Amino acid sequence: MRLIAIYLNDHLAGSTAGLELARRALGANRGTMFEAPLARLATEIGEDREALMDVMARLEVARDPLKVWAGWLAEKGGRLKLNGRPTGYSPLSRVLELEVLAVAVEGKHALWRTLAHVAAGDARLQGVDLEALARRADRQRRLIERERLRATELAFGAPS
Repeated sequence: MRLIAIYLNDHLAGSTAGLELARRALGANRGTMFEAPLARLATEIGEDREALMDVMARLEVARDPLKVWAGWLAEKGGRLKLNGRPTGYSPLSRVLELEVLAVAVEGKHALWRTLAHVAAGDARLQGVDLEALARRADRQRRLIERERLRATELAFGAPS
């Protein structure tokens, strides 16, 4: 149980960072063609984070506030990367944010699949549809990839 608690708290930290990143990307893309897909993604990432916290509560895993804070801080630190502009948002920012979100969603997919595998039959998780959460992560990954390709065309030019 100790290892699953560490694992779940690591994913909670990652989901905290991912949610902050999705919200930041959404804020920076208001009024663009990326707004609607990023709004959907931010909402779903928030719902997935809530689902993770529900799983943790059902398994009686306490949240580690230090890890949650570290996830939040890691996202804030990611804002310091160079993006080709001395200040502000650039087309490269969008590409990099989408790539980081893609990695985060892959990790989340692995989380749901792992829980479905190791917690199969655990009565405490009755009513948690881990397979549906994994399928949603798949859909999110496809959405991110579609938007990432659009962002790369804007940032680097259309393919020749």
